[in-house]
Order: sequence, then C-alpha cells, then structure tokens
Amino acid sequence: NYPNSFNPSTTIRFTLPRTGKVTLDIFDITGREIVMLVDGIKPPGNYAVQFNGKSLPSGVYFYRLRAGSFVEIKKMLLLK
Repeated sequence: NYPNSFNPSTTIRFTLPRTGKVTLDIFDITGREIVMLVDGIKPPGNYAVQFNGKSLPSGVYFYRLRAGSFVEIKKMLLLK
C-alpha cells in the first residue's frame, strides 16, 4: 500500500495474471475484520483499491489479499 503510514487514506495495488476469485480484507490488530474491499471474480490486470481509515483510530491494521491459492498479508500504519 502507498503511502504507509497513511492519514486518512491509502491505495492498495495488485496485479492478477489470470482470472480468478479475489478477496481483499482489512483487519485491526486483534484480528477483527474491519471491511472487505474486494470480493469477486476479477479478470487479469492491474488494480488499485482505495482504503479510507477516516473513521478509525490510529494504529496498526493488516490487509489480506487472496487470489486463487495465493495469500499475502501486509501491515499498514494509520497515523492521525
């Protein structure tokens, strides 16, 4: 995601090599799901998804990107 640290929004970018089911979830530090940003079948290509943390407190958050058998979890820092 860029920027990281962010206030109040950041962009999460990813590339899909082939069509498949994609989910992109945001979690707080306790593992509670905050929001699901993407949930569906996507064709190959480049994607940019905005996440706005305006209503959230400062802290560490995680996003999980799942595409087929690929899973990646990254940390984000919201500073207000």
